Amino acid sequence: MDTNQARRLVIMGTGGTIAGRAAQVADNVGYVAAQVGVADLVAAIPALAGPGLEVEQVAQVDSKDMGLAVWQALTRRLVFHLERPEVAAVVVTHGTDTLEETAFVLQRVLQPAKPVVLTCAMRPASALVPDGPQNLSDAVAVARQTREGGVFVVCAGQVHGALEVAKVHTYRLDAFDSGEAGPIACVEEGWVRRFRVETPASGGVARDEPMLSRFLAAPDLPRVELVTSHADAGGDLVRALVAQEDSGASRPLRGIVVAGTGNGSVHEALIAALNEAQARGVQVVLSSRCAQGRVVPHEGLAFDHSAGLAPVKARLALALELLGR
Repeated sequence: MDTNQARRLVIMGTGGTIAGRAAQVADNVGYVAAQVGVADLVAAIPALAGPGLEVEQVAQVDSKDMGLAVWQALTRRLVFHLERPEVAAVVVTHGTDTLEETAFVLQRVLQPAKPVVLTCAMRPASALVPDGPQNLSDAVAVARQTREGGVFVVCAGQVHGALEVAKVHTYRLDAFDSGEAGPIACVEEGWVRRFRVETPASGGVARDEPMLSRFLAAPDLPRVELVTSHADAGGDLVRALVAQEDSGASRPLRGIVVAGTGNGSVHEALIAALNEAQARGVQVVLSSRCAQGRVVPHEGLAFDHSAGLAPVKARLALALELLGR
């Protein structure tokens, strides 16, 4: 990573816990997210003061409520800033709950040639010891020292790739993990130390402009539902989803992602219902509910597999794919 910092950087805010407030400084869970503007978050960190930095509020939402409208607004502004020759990178503050989904969408849709660094916090800005300021400082360090393109996530001193990252803990400050791939790098006192050079989430792929245009123009994402296989599972939920089509559902069911057990195994009762859905034109994709590993393809697989994506990302991947059909 190049350490030249004489480049323009944009910090964009979308809300989340990093911008949250609670009535008491000792309350790290009973807060209201998305209360503090990103300009105030940046102003509270003296090390970020100075020229070469711009701040923009794109949205102010609790990330549990993240959806297409905010993703589209964020994408439009990212396209604008990334195409400015003087802008070297963009940092985005975001809530933790759906951070991995936003990172995945931005990587798939934008495939940016410059770094886009998402960061967050597990404690609100009003906490006695908030983690947001350090995470934001680390994200700026990563943005300034990174030259390759891609979408990255910075939290608790670690740098993750958009395709691998997942929130794995409900409360700890180091709530994110990249499974078997591991983090790309860590941040130590403002310096980025790399663990691996290549990551699937980095650049190297030309942006799919038709996908970007379809995404920005879409009134809704194609409807893809997520179901889970488990002991004593049945097919009633899948059949109810398909039955909505017969009752005139406002958004047609286009796909189902099933989080299977183990190596993508699915309860026989659920398989029967999924086969019925597929016969009705609903695309079925198989993932695994295991936190590590991937569905290893074999002849016995009942459905298309997710190419190693976790269930929530497989759902988004299928929805984006269906935008073009």
